Amino acid sequence: HLAADLLIHVTSFFRDERVFEALSAKVIPDLVKTLPSDRSLRVWVAGCSTGEEAYSLAMLCLDAMEGTGVRLQILASDVDPEAIATARAGFYSGDIAAAIPPEQLARFFVPEDEGWRATAALRDVIVFTVADLLSDPPFSKIDLVSCRNVLIYLGPEAQKRVIARCCFALRPGGLLLLGAAEMPGASDGWFAVEDKELRLWRRVGKSL
Repeated sequence: HLAADLLIHVTSFFRDERVFEALSAKVIPDLVKTLPSDRSLRVWVAGCSTGEEAYSLAMLCLDAMEGTGVRLQILASDVDPEAIATARAGFYSGDIAAAIPPEQLARFFVPEDEGWRATAALRDVIVFTVADLLSDPPFSKIDLVSCRNVLIYLGPEAQKRVIARCCFALRPGGLLLLGAAEMPGASDGWFAVEDKELRLWRRVGKSL
């Protein structure tokens, strides 16, 4: 109960509209265009909380991939089992209609019991899993890691461990998206600035 009380779940659909506009207009379409034909687009949402960010990214990716034949796999992890259970269920209150554009709401959600449930097609592209970002093995061959507003709750050493795990997870040239007040720090030349305002970095340097 103490651990549950200490965990902070502040999230929403398309949180920070400017960032998601840039992801939709350029970042994700560019990833899709440069993806080898034999690979799925792989995204990891680290610290996904109750799932809103993972679903937001999934909607943008599916929009960008429509008609291309590219496959999508989103991996979303959080240390809180209750948050992951909510994310897997994909059911949210009616308030989300104010945050999700009408076209995407109609395409990806169905009204249900005074709220909205993500369609099976949207839920199927996301694997939600309980995992500790500080200790569990990271994923691999990821094209985009979203680790927004996680580092701000950690001390310097824990931040370094998280950045190292994100670096390990990313393929060469993959992208790391952080929160507005976050940076990868002096990460031994692992990252180069892609867009400072968006808090977007590209994986460079040698493999870990």
